[in-house]
Amino acid sequence: MATRRDFLQTGFGLTAASFIGVPLLGCASAPAKAVAKARPHSVPAQPTQLSQPAVQLASAAPQADLDPPPDIFDAQLLDMEFWLKPRTISVTRPASGEKARLLYWKDGEMIDAAYQELCHLLRDVNGKETAPIDPKLLETLWGTQAFVARYGIESPVEILSGYRTPNSNKKLIEQGVPAARQSLHILGRAADIRIANLNAEVLGGLVRSFRQGGVGYYYRNTPQGGWIHADTGLKRTWKG
Repeated sequence: MATRRDFLQTGFGLTAASFIGVPLLGCASAPAKAVAKARPHSVPAQPTQLSQPAVQLASAAPQADLDPPPDIFDAQLLDMEFWLKPRTISVTRPASGEKARLLYWKDGEMIDAAYQELCHLLRDVNGKETAPIDPKLLETLWGTQAFVARYGIESPVEILSGYRTPNSNKKLIEQGVPAARQSLHILGRAADIRIANLNAEVLGGLVRSFRQGGVGYYYRNTPQGGWIHADTGLKRTWKG
């Protein structure tokens, strides 16, 4: 299993358009090895809070290829250019068989039709209800997918669970499924996800490095593997 760095550890009140008009400052994408390759003519003005291993990697000579992907995924090394480019996300919903590839953000603005479709895709499939999804959560999901695409992993984000009605969440608890009574799924601020070719440890480490909320690791010994819970609440981690 790939190793994972111990990464360091406001906003749903903002509207979709106003929030994503400002990229997630400090969020990143390529591991330190790829900084020179991704930004051949620039370096961070103030490279603070890098751990010793990251500093060593940043000073290493850039590599022509990164195959297989490195075992250190740190979103804090992304530059502003990454966050200003158009955002197209590919998602699948195993529970309903739906698939979509949507350009949902461009030129500093949310594309409303695509946002509405993403809210539908992240709906409560069991309760058959749709609710607004926190744009901050969409940024984390898109950023995660766009990050690994730099290393040839073009898999869609599998949405195992998005928005849940209070009743659906209660039923899960009664069935013994891991679900918090005050789950952020109920508020449209959480999603349980998988990405093919990334185990839960590596995917969770990457999601955690965005520093946008909580990350839960759910390891399972199945052909599909486990999954990761990502939310926009307090920064915290747990294993379920």
